[in-house]
Parts: sequence; structure tokens; C-alpha cells
Amino acid sequence: MTTNLQENDVKRSSLRRAIVPGIAVLVLALSGCAAGNDTGGDTGTGSGSGDLSGTLNGGGSSAQESAQAAWRAGFQGANGDAVTVNYDPVGSGTGRENFISGAYLFAGSDSALSTDEGELDKATERCGGSPAIEVPAYVSPIAVVYNLQGVDDLQLSAPVIAQIFNGTITKWDDPLIAADNPDATLPDTTITPVHRSDDSGTTSNFTDYLEKAAEGKWADPHDGVWPLKGGEAGEGTSGLVAAVKAGDGTIGYADESQAGDLGVAKIKVGSEYNAPTAEGAAQVLAESPRTEGRDAVDMAIDVDRTATDSGAYPLMLTSYLIACQTYDKASDADLVKGYLSYVVSEEGQQAAADQAGSAPLDSSLQQEAAGIVEKIAAK
Repeated sequence: MTTNLQENDVKRSSLRRAIVPGIAVLVLALSGCAAGNDTGGDTGTGSGSGDLSGTLNGGGSSAQESAQAAWRAGFQGANGDAVTVNYDPVGSGTGRENFISGAYLFAGSDSALSTDEGELDKATERCGGSPAIEVPAYVSPIAVVYNLQGVDDLQLSAPVIAQIFNGTITKWDDPLIAADNPDATLPDTTITPVHRSDDSGTTSNFTDYLEKAAEGKWADPHDGVWPLKGGEAGEGTSGLVAAVKAGDGTIGYADESQAGDLGVAKIKVGSEYNAPTAEGAAQVLAESPRTEGRDAVDMAIDVDRTATDSGAYPLMLTSYLIACQTYDKASDADLVKGYLSYVVSEEGQQAAADQAGSAPLDSSLQQEAAGIVEKIAAK
């Protein structure tokens, strides 16, 4: 695993790039991709000499927004302007809903299709009986972001984070926070937790972490919808970050690439307090098991939230691309296959890493994802 990380050069924590401004829709002009061609399983650029035209509509994960901009630039630079791809960062839950309804040809989601809520069966029905594919495309740490005057360095354990967000801990100088920060001077400022107001894959991953790592201090099962009533909320990643920035004593959670100039807490992992890094997130992902009971074209992963290896960062998200294995129209199949081929290629993964600070997929995961995308075809 370590060798794979080195091969992929997943050392991005010091190479964060400027974040692309939030926009409602990313319009990606692309063309000439080899989507409909037999590439022989090529996992390089995902582009080639095929002729494509038309519009590809997708959307979902707002955490993917910056990466989607990088994929836009790379694919457009390689392929011209005969194809328009629209990606709307409306949140993972809405993205999955719009894919299932047929409004989107593909979706981005920070959590896999749910079996408990019937999403997986509905996606299969939407795909005409063929299984929906789910491939990881974006791997990133989730940062616990905060805005607290005079505190530039903060350490928090999972049980303390849980008690902050469930309202048990209400002041920044609480003894439990002080125990994690013996050298810090903490003010008696009231804590204002901020959560996502929309159905969010980031929320699902954050609450999954609290459920599994907080030693019983978090009572609710993980969910993309914030399980507690009241409190401050922001829509989308940008909305949550803006709400945290707007007050003193605020704390929230967001894709680390969009933390900006907010404070970012280190979380306790084993006996260490680790800052969020792409390398630490990729380390956890590579060692996590697959979700049981899934089809061969479904790469859903159960993230190990209790990892304790040195450098690991288990508060992270694996953001997927969701699509059909078969489409009624050959033109739709070609467009989806072409774009997703680029996204999961080595070139596409590196573009997202450079732009958004995400971790490129481990080489074995990348090759598996590329092979699954290669199966996309018309009925």
C-alpha cells in the first residue's frame, strides 16, 4: 500500500491550490473523445480520436466542484468544443435523486447508493435493469473547520467533536476541549456548531465518523441529512464555510480543499493528533474493505473510521461517480463513457490533485475503476 502511495505521489497537503469560485453550474466544453471507441482498456488520458457531439448533464457532490473544474479544463484542452457537459453542484443527495429520476446521465456523490432507502434498486430500474456503476473518483479529507479568535492551533478527539456537535459541550474552554489542548489558552466563547442544510454526502461521512469513532458519544446513525434539530446551517460546502466564517466561536465540517483561511483542527488518531492530508485519506481508503453485497461494477467502500496507523486520517470522504452500465441511446453511453474515462484516468486524477488537493486513486483502484467505466455501452 505504501508503495502504491509513493508511485502515485500522493503528497498534496502542502500543494493546495486556489479554490475555484463557487458556481451553480460548471459548463464543460468537450469533444473528440474516444468514448464510443474500443480503447483496449487504456487507463491513460481517457481521450482519443472519436467524434462526439451533444450535451451531457450531471451533478451532485459540491465537494467535487473544484475537481470538476480541473476535469473540465483537462478534457476541454484535449478535445475541443463539440460536447457540452453541465455539472451542477447541488449536493450528493439531490445528485443521486436526479440520476435516479433520469434528469442526470451521471451523478457525483460523497456516499454510495443506499440499500436501506432503496436507492440501489431504484438506480437499477432507472438503468433499465442493468446495474448502476459506482466508481471512486475523488478522495479527500474532511476538515473540522473553526473560527475562534486567538486560537490558531486546535486538537480534538472524536468523542469531543461528537459532544460539540450534539450540544453537550457548549463553551470553548470546556475541560474536555482543554484536555485535548493542554498548551492552549482557550476563551470562554460560546460554541456555535454549523451543519449542512441539504442532503449531503459530506454530512453522511462526517456522521459516519462520529458514529464509529466517538466511543458512544454520538447517538444517531449516520445520515446525509443532519439528524439533530436546530443550530446554524449552510447550504452546500460554500454555504457552510461562509456560515463558519461569519461568526466567532463557530465550528463546522467541509472538504479540506475548501477550508480557505479558516482554522483547521487536528483530530486524534491513535496516540497522535493528525492534520487532514490527502496522503492520510488515501492511506485509509486503500486499507478499507468493500461494501458487501454489491455488483462487480460497484466499487462502494466501507471506510475504516477507527484506523490508528501513523499518519492516517479516517475523517475523509470517497466521492463516487454514478452512472448506468448501459444506456438506451448510444450517444448517451458514448458521452458518459468518454467523460468518466478521463476523470478516472491517471491524467484526470492528477488534474484534480493539482487543483483541489485531492488524493489520486491508488493504482489498483484506478485501474479497476477504468475497467468498469470501459464497460459502459448502449443496449
